[in-house]
Amino acid sequence: MGVSRQQAAENRSAIVAAAERLFRARGVDAVGLAELMKEAGFTQGGFYNHFKSKDALVAAVMEKAMEDYADSPNAGSLAKQAARYLSTRHRGNIEAGCPLSGFAGDVPRMSDAARASYTRGLAAYLRRLEAMISAEGATAKQSRHDAIAAFSQMVGALVLSRAVVSADPAFADEILEVGRRTLVDRTPSTAP
Repeated sequence: MGVSRQQAAENRSAIVAAAERLFRARGVDAVGLAELMKEAGFTQGGFYNHFKSKDALVAAVMEKAMEDYADSPNAGSLAKQAARYLSTRHRGNIEAGCPLSGFAGDVPRMSDAARASYTRGLAAYLRRLEAMISAEGATAKQSRHDAIAAFSQMVGALVLSRAVVSADPAFADEILEVGRRTLVDRTPSTAP
């Protein structure tokens, strides 16, 4: 007996969701198809009913992650966004946190389609930050500059904090705190 189209779509969504969790937690290359399909609740043989290749799955994961992130709520200001982004809660939520920082190390090895989705997601997020900064009184050109600088700092601080948290939690917290404080105190558009 065959699977209905609705059930096939639900199965595909379950595979994408499981892949996203595993890819974020361990990296794309560290996750095999057998493990992925087991996590999704299916046998490995069913994978090719939904995707032509692992690259096709990675592209689907990236597209979904970027769409979901684009729909996430806005913090309202750069200071609030930095506080939320550079929090211990976000640091510990690798599997459901920002996909832009979570996938940054994997993107260069992904397919063209996955890299294109990531790039669109990054551009969309930067536009959101630009709007926050512009609302605080910066010019359009300065807002873009500040958005790129601020997000680069946010991702860097988050990634570094995640890298050292198990070895030195106090140092990891210090990285987040300095990142937050520096963004609030030294954003060029708000500096005198």
